[in-house]
Parts: sequence; C-alpha cells; structure tokens
Amino acid sequence: MKLGKELLTAVTAILVLTVMLGVAYPLVMTGVSQVAFPNKADGSQIKLDGKVVGSRLIGRAFVLDTGKKDADGNPVTRPDPKYFQPRPSQSDYSATGTFFSNRGPNSAVGRFFFRDQLAAYMALEGRYDPGLTKAKVPVDAVTTSASGVDPHISKANAAIQAHRIAAVRRLPLERVDKLIADNTDGRFLGVIGEPGVNVLELNLALDKEAPAR
Repeated sequence: MKLGKELLTAVTAILVLTVMLGVAYPLVMTGVSQVAFPNKADGSQIKLDGKVVGSRLIGRAFVLDTGKKDADGNPVTRPDPKYFQPRPSQSDYSATGTFFSNRGPNSAVGRFFFRDQLAAYMALEGRYDPGLTKAKVPVDAVTTSASGVDPHISKANAAIQAHRIAAVRRLPLERVDKLIADNTDGRFLGVIGEPGVNVLELNLALDKEAPAR
C-alpha cells in the first residue's frame, strides 16, 4: 500500500512539473518575449523589401557560383568581390550546426588550414591594397569564430577589404570607411569584447549606397 502511494506521488509530481516547466513556462516566456521584443525573439531577422535576408546574429557567405562542382557534387564557389567577406566558417554559416573547429596552435591540420586561408585572403585583397603583407592580415581573416557563424569581422579586417570595395564599386575610400563606421558595434556594456563590423548589415548598406552592377 505504501509503495502504491509513493508511486502515485511520483507520477503526480512528474505530471505537474512537466505541465508547469515543459508547457506553461515556455508558453509564458514565448508570449512575453513576443510582446516585449518580437524581433529578437524571432531571431533578430533582417528584412529587405519584406523578405528575410538573414539574421543580425548569424553570418552568411557572399559568393559567386563558378559553375563547377567538387568531388562530392557540391557547387564550387568563390568570394564575390563586390561585397565584404565574413571570417571563415567550418559549418558554412549554418545555424543548425554551430561549433568550434578546435584547431589549436600546435595542430598540423590547423597549420594547413590557416595557410590556405591566408593565401586566399592575400589573393583576394592584395591586388587592391599593394601595401598589404601577410603580417598585416588580421587574425579573424583566417580563423573561425567559436560558434562558426559569427556575423562580425574586426575593424582592421574591414579596413583592408574597403580598398577592394572602393575599387570594384567605384566609391571614394572615405565613403566606404564611413559605411564601416556606421555598421560597427561597440563593446558590450562599453568594456567587454572588441568592436565588430556586422558584415550583412554593412553589405546591405553598401548596396543601398551603390547598387551592385
């Protein structure tokens, strides 16, 4: 009889807690967030002409299809020179699989990855910035972020890319630098982290300033 009573109590507790914490609490929090800050609750979506083009929290690639396919049948792409480029991503900026690459300073695999990323960066930016050397390339230009989908690049990275953007878009470099400044997020609470440039927002502002041809 005692065992039956304890079993009933346990089952009742499970059901009550499931309803409270698994149903009621999520519904209340969802309702409050939708009323208080709907955009953030929906993923900080960025819309253009009523169409969702991305999220302020998730990076995305700006590439051109070369018309070729790799050994696995996937399209081979290259960076679109008309746009600022985000930092590398091991997940192709997929929000469904955010993770860190775990490439440490003593990793042989990491050494080859960083070498290839540095070579690609120099190939893309070097012709537009003759004074650029490998030693001047910012770390974020060749490394992935902790999540793999960070939408920001450093101000130094953006300043280097500004030379290419100014040349390709036929804009004064000063104007491109102003767009970078306008789309730079400061430190959290003024002291935590470093300022970062949101690539998606910057490219949208760039298209508005000088539509891509």
